[in-house]
Amino acid sequence: MNSLKNIPVETLALFAVLDDLLIELLNSLTEEEWNAPTVAKKWTVKDIASHLLDGNLRGLSISRDQYFGEKPENINSYADLVNFLNQLNMTWTNATKRLSPNVLINLLETTGKQYQEHLQTLNPFENAIFSVAWAGEETSLNWFHIAREYTEKFLHQQQIRDAVGKQALLNQKLFLPFINTFMYALPHTYQNVSAPEGTIVTLIVTTEIGGQWSIIKKEKHWEFIDSFDKEPEATIKIDPDDAWLLFSKGMTPADAKQKVEILGDKTLGENALNIIAVMA
Repeated sequence: MNSLKNIPVETLALFAVLDDLLIELLNSLTEEEWNAPTVAKKWTVKDIASHLLDGNLRGLSISRDQYFGEKPENINSYADLVNFLNQLNMTWTNATKRLSPNVLINLLETTGKQYQEHLQTLNPFENAIFSVAWAGEETSLNWFHIAREYTEKFLHQQQIRDAVGKQALLNQKLFLPFINTFMYALPHTYQNVSAPEGTIVTLIVTTEIGGQWSIIKKEKHWEFIDSFDKEPEATIKIDPDDAWLLFSKGMTPADAKQKVEILGDKTLGENALNIIAVMA
């Protein structure tokens, strides 16, 4: 089983693998599949492909070229930031409806390689240009920012595969770094959950591609713990196919409650179903 002891999460070498799989996938789609609905609410497969292109272009513009373009104003809360990002995403996908699938594929292939090359230049232990807000961080290191970017690429490609019934990305090589990064949201999810000091909660993503993560209640916060001698007060077991959906808003906690297994304190354990490891 996996823990978060051995950081950083190594994802950089997997960007090329994901991008190659994405281009192969998109080249295989029919016109009907390009327009298929997805779990990403109002987005079609083509919209998600456009969003992935936006990620490459914005990453290159902001991180490589130090060009910020539209800067958020009056951001006073996490909700304000999410609303700003949702607006950015909507204006982009609306504009790129005029682009053909072939144009999107060509741009994704070109910019994906450029973005990979840029990420290789970043010092993993220097501060990133953006924090990973869903993990409760105000400042993040580059390795975590890169891992977060990996989860974006993994998630959106998986959403496309789910929509068109193609083979999922649920293998250990690609899925474990994805879910390992998502689990950094676990302590933050419990930040306002009251429990006696020393309380332990364990979340298990089942099967050989999953892992196990545990947090312990300290005086004023929750933090990861690698080993312990007692039974956790709550243990949550969730299937990988449900995990990627739940933690990215593709499934509601209410629906997930019918699918997961919770041992011990069910009320305490159910808080884990509120993990959100995406921004918008």
